Amino acid sequence: MLEEKIKIENGKLVVPNCPIVPFIEGDGTGPDIWAASVRVFDAAVEHVYGGTKKIAWKEVLAGEKAFNATGSWLPDETLDAFREYLVGIKGPLTTPIGGGIRSLNVALRQILDLYVCLRPVKYFAGVPSPVKHPEKVDMVIFRENTEDIYAGIEWQCGSPEVKKVIDFLQNEMGVNKIRFPETSSIGIKPVSKEGSTRLTRAAIKYALDNKKKSVTFVHKGNIMKYTEGSFKSWSYELGVTEYRNFVITERESWVIDNKDKNANLSVEDNAKMIEPGFYMMTEKQKQEITAEVEMYLKLMPTHGNGQWKNKLMLKDSIADITLQQVLTRANEFDVVATLNLNGDYLSDALAAQVGGIGIAPGANINYETGHAIFEATHGTAPKYAGLDKVNPGSVILSGALMFEYFGWQGVADAIYKSLAKSIENKKVTYDFERQMDGATLLKCSEFADDLIANFKTL
Repeated sequence: MLEEKIKIENGKLVVPNCPIVPFIEGDGTGPDIWAASVRVFDAAVEHVYGGTKKIAWKEVLAGEKAFNATGSWLPDETLDAFREYLVGIKGPLTTPIGGGIRSLNVALRQILDLYVCLRPVKYFAGVPSPVKHPEKVDMVIFRENTEDIYAGIEWQCGSPEVKKVIDFLQNEMGVNKIRFPETSSIGIKPVSKEGSTRLTRAAIKYALDNKKKSVTFVHKGNIMKYTEGSFKSWSYELGVTEYRNFVITERESWVIDNKDKNANLSVEDNAKMIEPGFYMMTEKQKQEITAEVEMYLKLMPTHGNGQWKNKLMLKDSIADITLQQVLTRANEFDVVATLNLNGDYLSDALAAQVGGIGIAPGANINYETGHAIFEATHGTAPKYAGLDKVNPGSVILSGALMFEYFGWQGVADAIYKSLAKSIENKKVTYDFERQMDGATLLKCSEFADDLIANFKTL
């Protein structure tokens, strides 16, 4: 079978029958996990396509294996391979100690401009969970991957550089809120309109393509008004500009629903219904709210008479409240778009609700260039290295995401069904076995064997 490169043409990924896919097996437990995962991938492709399609795996180096072989933690050849072949997959990588690259994972994302961190979070029945109703968790997180504090723009306290920054802030910008300037480190949080809107565009497109009900913009704009607040504003603006006929904002829905229920409702009364404190506002504020209502009422021909209920709902939520509500009302969240730090916290917190990051998949994608790296979301766990013990679920599910990205949905579905069956049968690795009554303990490789055996019965 002819091995070929994946291409992108007219914004569409073109995947040949035998695509060349670079992989990094990873550090620590990475080799154990990869050895199990790749067998599952190959068996799933064979099960679905019967030999008409397959993956041509190409190993590339990063992390400890790369350093030992080449003296570099992230060789240029590896970056060149991901650039050339577009799509790859990787296990967990060690963060180098000392100066230089602070995180190989972050470096890969930034160098290749993989601006979306895609983290689907869904419960598999039978997985031990610390919450009462983990089955209510079924969300897809779109985390902005290249900006925010992860840009790495910061200076250490006491350094000449930080003194220059503090001097500039105090003497040139009039900043007087640095409480202890002599012992402060300083970090910069860049949030751009371009970075925000391309993330939001990807989230909305995903939601529409997959018939999701809502996209929630998670932010801390009540405090960081010009960064996180702007993210929220830019996201709404993008949504109602580029996808006007397909979306409804939560606030628009209130106004239109009020009018649907009472055709004779005045603009001012409608404004009072969406703003309980309307009567306490200044005249200027009242005029702004009534103008807003009038603008929303122009949507009545396309969104009124209940039509809005079939549109994609755009809404926003403060980050701290979101972390509470994904516990108390998880079924109200569908697709979430958020900035880098919020997304980091949120995706890991959600993973804990459905069984931990050991089975949480992840992808880093640039939808314009087609470049994508699918990855384990957990660490290297070096104390378990070579013991054939750990759960390979994170890489296996990340591979399923990769097959979805290819358009090989049948392969992804086979992996999901097989994993669900093994868990339902309580044939699991140690992390789950110790929490499940009557479970059968499997090694990492044996878990892969069980998944592969399941394909024959699907």
